[in-house]
Amino acid sequence: MTEHDFGEAVSESERRGSDRKKLIIDVRFDGGDGTGIANTRDIGSGGLYMTTTADLEQGTPIMMTLTIATRTMNISGMVVYSDPGYGVGVRFRDLDADDQQFLQQELQLA
Repeated sequence: MTEHDFGEAVSESERRGSDRKKLIIDVRFDGGDGTGIANTRDIGSGGLYMTTTADLEQGTPIMMTLTIATRTMNISGMVVYSDPGYGVGVRFRDLDADDQQFLQQELQLA
């Protein structure tokens, strides 16, 4: 099995460290050579998937600003999955404890 095959064989739940909820919100991002506005497809207390055509390779550090309810959060992350032309999966890095608790409560995650 090649590395590429293994990546496809691992299910989404095995790749993620936290549950996610479908939620579409705007995300302003800056990472690699890409800057812009994207939409989330799903989000959890540990990361999110955002739709974008920006070329963001796996391992790229990224800064994001997003607003959920009345709270605006500036979150740093790392691209952990890239589907060029469609979007990226981002794992949050150094998420503030208050932001993490807010996400868990707002998204009603376990």
